[in-house]
Amino acid sequence: MPRTKPTRGNSHTSVAGESAAIYCRISTAEDDDQTGVDRQERICREVAERRGLVIDPAHVFVDNSRSAWSRRRKRPGWERLLEEARGRSFRHIVAYHPDRLMRQPRDLEELLQVADDQAITLHGEANRRDLSDPDDRFILRIEVAHACRSSDDTSRRLKDALQDRVREGKPQGGVRRFGYTKDGMTIVEEEAEVVREVFDRYLKGEGAAPIAKDLHHRGVPTASGKVWNAGTVRGLLDSRHVAGIRMHQGVEAGPGAWPAIIDAGVWAEVRARREYRSAVYRESLSNPPQRYYLLRGLVMCGRCGTLMSGTAKNTGPVYQCNRRGRNDEMKCTRSITAKTLEDFVADAAVELLGKLRVDGRLASSNLAESAARELEDDQRQLAELNEMWTAKELSTAEFRRMRKEITDRIAKAQRKVVVRPMVLLDGLTGEGARAAWEDEAMTDERRNAVLRFLFAGVVIDEPKKFGRHMDWDRIAIEQNPL
Repeated sequence: MPRTKPTRGNSHTSVAGESAAIYCRISTAEDDDQTGVDRQERICREVAERRGLVIDPAHVFVDNSRSAWSRRRKRPGWERLLEEARGRSFRHIVAYHPDRLMRQPRDLEELLQVADDQAITLHGEANRRDLSDPDDRFILRIEVAHACRSSDDTSRRLKDALQDRVREGKPQGGVRRFGYTKDGMTIVEEEAEVVREVFDRYLKGEGAAPIAKDLHHRGVPTASGKVWNAGTVRGLLDSRHVAGIRMHQGVEAGPGAWPAIIDAGVWAEVRARREYRSAVYRESLSNPPQRYYLLRGLVMCGRCGTLMSGTAKNTGPVYQCNRRGRNDEMKCTRSITAKTLEDFVADAAVELLGKLRVDGRLASSNLAESAARELEDDQRQLAELNEMWTAKELSTAEFRRMRKEITDRIAKAQRKVVVRPMVLLDGLTGEGARAAWEDEAMTDERRNAVLRFLFAGVVIDEPKKFGRHMDWDRIAIEQNPL
């Protein structure tokens, strides 16, 4: 006997005793109705009871804090609902409102496709829809299109508000950042002291893991009240917010309107150390070193302009050109004895450290007047470019391409005036430089950090003297400006 098709608003068609499923959803987006999933389920059960529908406990599907508007967001409850519907586990779906089920037309079409095979009826607080009825399908398509437009409008308003924050130099929202209040604009001084300590200790050669362990033992919580670990310490070291650098869509967007905890030079130095240590770690995984090469990242081949890395040969440890493995005309086998070179460069560093006096302040260099004008022009161009983009005079692709050219020039100029953190040299300068350098507490990693701070490179030329003695003239040490 064929089933009597329920019609819109027809309360006389009996569905008593038939199986049904409940679907509840709430998202974090600013929907017009944010009725909680518990209340939704209660209302849905009341609807099912009035119509005599039977709800199996296994057929209650919930997506809590899941947006149906986002095309990329997964909804496990929705997926299970469709899967069970295809398996004919029920022929009725009860939802508080159709927009709890769907806010994208494609979701409705997916449900209608299942309904074509399974003859499903959709029930709500105010009415019910027979998904096989053309009129009900038409009404549902209108309702979902309206919900989709509402969500699009909400998204547009949020993006416009974000653009306003970018123009005003304010940080993006989200979780509270360690060292700042929730709005990211005011420093929490007690936490700021911890931030400065972490950066200071890392520059002096201490790793993220021991720093995190110490913070935990001292009872210092993270911004979210959790325990520090190596990952959260590295996240703090990578945070541009503490340096007063504003980010937008994954790129630096200029200085922020909030006070910085860490000087830009300190942050840049830590960032360079982070990148270097990551490279060393990756290298150690594939080829664990048998000795620590003190001049990692400093020794350069004067012929090729490439780095020379430490390696063991039959004659002992050496620094050898990285082009040694090539088989073309670019092949280079230049090398130099590691221990002798390290002692020579270390002596040069100790001599320089003995002449330095560090009073805790930072040293900086100044740009020439012409370079300063060029930097000022670039910053003005960047501001004009931002205005053109926000006025939609440029596409995003054009904006990002043009902006990168300008920011690259600015970064290159700023590196010439960036303030370099002399804190790395604490306790290593003056008359006691030699004793401090040779102290057992001084790690090779910190020695390497100091050498990289003092020197831009150690260039190795072709030897002009051959024999058992070192040709010192082939070594050129290039000093960084302090």
